[in-house]
Amino acid sequence: MSTSEEISALLVASFGTDPEAIRPEVPLRQLRLDSLALEELRLLIEDRMDVDLEDVVLSSRDTVGHLVEAVRTKAGA
Repeated sequence: MSTSEEISALLVASFGTDPEAIRPEVPLRQLRLDSLALEELRLLIEDRMDVDLEDVVLSSRDTVGHLVEAVRTKAGA
């Protein structure tokens, strides 16, 4: 599964996000992810994908594409 697919699967399974709404240009706030949900998502991604995102700062204004790219960068580091 690609990074994008993994993150999409987590959003759907853990937050009930509509799969059709998950697109690279969509801000995380549009998926109804507040700061607490973003922290939970970060922890889920770390656990599932075995990456350390501790120094990655996410806000609800960031897009799905930004999140995917940040995870890819950390996974390749």
